Amino acid sequence: MSDSASASQPQHPSAPTFRAPKNTARIGTIAGFIAMLITLAAVILPTPYIVESPGPTFNTIGAVGEDEVITIDGTETYPAEGNLDLTTVRVQGPPTGATSAMSVLASWVDDSRAVIPSELVYPSGTTSDQVQEQNSVAMSTSQEWAVAAALENLDIDYRQELFVTGFAAETQAEGVLEPEDQLLAANGEEITGLEGLKNVLNASEGEPVTLSIERDGQRQDVEVPVFEGPDDTWLLGIYLDSSFEFPFEVDIVLEDIGGPSAGMMFALGTIDLLTPGSMTGGVHVAGTGTIDPDGTVGPIGGIVQKVHGAQAEGAEIFLAPAENCEELTSQVPEGITVYSVEDLDSARSIVEAAGRGEPPEPELQTTCG
Repeated sequence: MSDSASASQPQHPSAPTFRAPKNTARIGTIAGFIAMLITLAAVILPTPYIVESPGPTFNTIGAVGEDEVITIDGTETYPAEGNLDLTTVRVQGPPTGATSAMSVLASWVDDSRAVIPSELVYPSGTTSDQVQEQNSVAMSTSQEWAVAAALENLDIDYRQELFVTGFAAETQAEGVLEPEDQLLAANGEEITGLEGLKNVLNASEGEPVTLSIERDGQRQDVEVPVFEGPDDTWLLGIYLDSSFEFPFEVDIVLEDIGGPSAGMMFALGTIDLLTPGSMTGGVHVAGTGTIDPDGTVGPIGGIVQKVHGAQAEGAEIFLAPAENCEELTSQVPEGITVYSVEDLDSARSIVEAAGRGEPPEPELQTTCG
């Protein structure tokens, strides 16, 4: 009976239980592993891109640690106040390092950073050692040129020795002059600097110029044709290297900083230390730009990053090469005014006006951004 009664009771099926097929679970595990590998690759694997970001700034009339950035011996110097900051760019990527995909993606959405294919910056095959050597040479040259430009600006005499290094396509000097020839005089006037040589060439009015040169330890005279250049100038069509003899010693010390872009700020710092009073009047000024011995300010790379770096350090005024101004359109952060400068004279005038609490002269009020 009991068996019959039990059999007659309705049976209630239990709630259904879902079990994933074994192959589906395996696919999910594999997908998760692949996702993890992709994430790991984004963090670790290098990319062929360079990331430029704001680097540190250095006050050229101040000190780094216990060492003054610029020291001058053999002549009178004067105390300076405020900041004349040179600015730098931190470069991450080949050939001196590596950038990950994640770093590149993060930099694309950061206004203060730039992402650049490495091959647009360095020729294929360039090594880290080559980059460092080039930067070191460029920094050394820019320091000498900065001192020369400062002394030129202050009308302090110095000597510049000029040596032939190569020839332009238009020249007729090749074969008459040779690489490593030292130029001693032009049309009987001693050559003590590039400006003096230019003056003699322009006065030639197209006639060949007699150059006194030293070759293999012997002095000799050669006649060199000239050709017309832009703006009623006359040119030899030769490339020159130079060495300088200054009337006193100027040492510029900054470790781990390379390239030529600090030239203008080194020149301004040197001028400030050699002139009574404080050029800045305590105002925080920063800037960048190459410098030629004649005071011409040239363009540099990483201008956006340098302005952002200067603003982050509290600079109120930034001096930028005129040729870089267009790159700063809509890229200047709030709280800093960027002036366009073409030469050391205009840069000095802007700083001195700021030191007096005045705006620059009207012709110098062109701003970037």
